[in-house]
Amino acid sequence: DPIAASKVVVAYAKDNAKLVILGGSVGVTALDVEGVKALASLPSLDELRGKLVGLLMAPATKIAGIMQAPAGQLARVIGAYSKKEAA
Repeated sequence: DPIAASKVVVAYAKDNAKLVILGGSVGVTALDVEGVKALASLPSLDELRGKLVGLLMAPATKIAGIMQAPAGQLARVIGAYSKKEAA
């Protein structure tokens, strides 16, 4: 995970004045100090995967809730009607 290394270095540099970040690289791309700090502020790969799964699951959850709501309403109406008939 290329983001993890930049997070560790940036966090350590905040606490230790002796460490000065001059730049970095990701693959063949060279980064300046601001690029390294921007990379460190990105969410990790696991966080991004979690967000993606959450986004994919949200519509399915909403559809399931919408599909169950009419059945529950119908059951309540039938239950109320049966109680009314019994009385």
